[in-house]
Amino acid sequence: MRFYVTTPIYYVNSTPHIGHAYTTIAADVLVRHHRQRGDETFFLTGTDEHASKVARVAEEQGLAPKEYADQIVEHWRALPERIDAQPDFFIRTTDEGHKAFVQDFLQRVYDNGDIYEGTYEGLYCVGCEAFKTEAELVDGKCPEHEVEPEYIREQNYFFRLSAYQNRLLELYEQRPDFVVPTFRANEARSFIEQGLQDFSISRAGQPWGVPLPWAPDQVAYVWVDALINYLSALSYAREGENLVERYWPEVRHLLAKDILRFHCVFWPALLLSAGYPVPKQLFVHGYLTIDQRKISKSLGNVIEPLDLVDVYGADALRYYLFRAARFGQDGNASVEELHERYERELGNDLGNLLSRLTALISKFRDGKLGASGGSGEVAEAVAGIGREVPARFDEYDLTGALDSIWDVVRGLNRHVEQTKPWEIAKDESRADELDRVLYELADGLRAVAVAISSFLPETSARILTALRQPADLAWELVAPSRAQPAEGIAAADPLFPRIDLPTAAA
Repeated sequence: MRFYVTTPIYYVNSTPHIGHAYTTIAADVLVRHHRQRGDETFFLTGTDEHASKVARVAEEQGLAPKEYADQIVEHWRALPERIDAQPDFFIRTTDEGHKAFVQDFLQRVYDNGDIYEGTYEGLYCVGCEAFKTEAELVDGKCPEHEVEPEYIREQNYFFRLSAYQNRLLELYEQRPDFVVPTFRANEARSFIEQGLQDFSISRAGQPWGVPLPWAPDQVAYVWVDALINYLSALSYAREGENLVERYWPEVRHLLAKDILRFHCVFWPALLLSAGYPVPKQLFVHGYLTIDQRKISKSLGNVIEPLDLVDVYGADALRYYLFRAARFGQDGNASVEELHERYERELGNDLGNLLSRLTALISKFRDGKLGASGGSGEVAEAVAGIGREVPARFDEYDLTGALDSIWDVVRGLNRHVEQTKPWEIAKDESRADELDRVLYELADGLRAVAVAISSFLPETSARILTALRQPADLAWELVAPSRAQPAEGIAAADPLFPRIDLPTAAA
């Protein structure tokens, strides 16, 4: 099996915020999990650099657009590394490979008769890089950016989106899981049913962008340029290889709901026109908000993900983002809640479990873990997440997957309290019972470490090391009685040391 996942490519008019980290981490979690299951994976992220807003910011700073982009892109390259995400390729829309592919793609659409010249006259929001109708405005302003759109009138080229209305409706009818969750598919279908209007695919009098092959005095509309990245990257991500046939049929796009129409309506129509298969699936998630407001640089309510990583570590942020709200729905984030979950769930539930267990093995068994088999409720719980978590992942239910795993973590803590290994150790005649209890706990925690590795890669590795277990993360190991006999187990250092909240919120 193959699994190709993409994030949207991000505008470089400013530096990353936690909303960008959210989608990037989700993609990384999905890829890591599918790799555990033996799938051949590819993970793409990158930057969208041909936007009008990028050119404007560059001009404000007295820089050429490319010069500005080359400087700020380093902040975006650093984001995956700081949040422990591992993309296979980081695309820039200023890459020569991308620009050449965009021109070939648009030429295909042009040759298919789906592009014609016309005059665009209307409202344009530079923040969205999108044309707006009066009905989409709130008090005359873009609801996303809270600014009045600009009026523009120019001669450019249009894509015959209207010609694809029936084909798109057929696509949604034949593939009910093409867009998920279902209510997002219904939103896209409703938009299509209302009647599709042709849209401009070029901008005149703007040198910043990819020139149209048949009209070099115009550049591709930034959204058309940007969407093609998901396909273009595969043509040059590995030198001397074209990965389109290998990975494109298995592509899954992750995106936030504000760009649903571009991805779920415009993009499949463009692909059909150019002669490429439509994506395997698109998952549309909600907004991550702070104090019930969408995170936005322009609105000034940004939490910098790198600041939180510096305080709590990447694993804590990766964990919290999928506990703040069910993935797919809107969620509200706060430093206070992150801190509370860090202490209660990561520190107490998981961290203390490892500390107590390793201390017990060290004290009562001289650091040795025997080969006693596991059975009973712990084994059943482990077998349960081995089956349930992949099913959750297949539905993009990352929050549900964590819930299932954390039920086992809490169950293991209850098992410690119920069995009381420290009491069993007082009676030498119960030595076999002590060995069995310690093995069950160690085996359960080992399985948890493998299961959570896509969410908490560093923590997973530390748990396996502390238990002196192999670093193998194959999903088949999320099963009972797979713990190996071990020696040298010592009381582990805290996985999640206490952090002072005022420091965190500073």
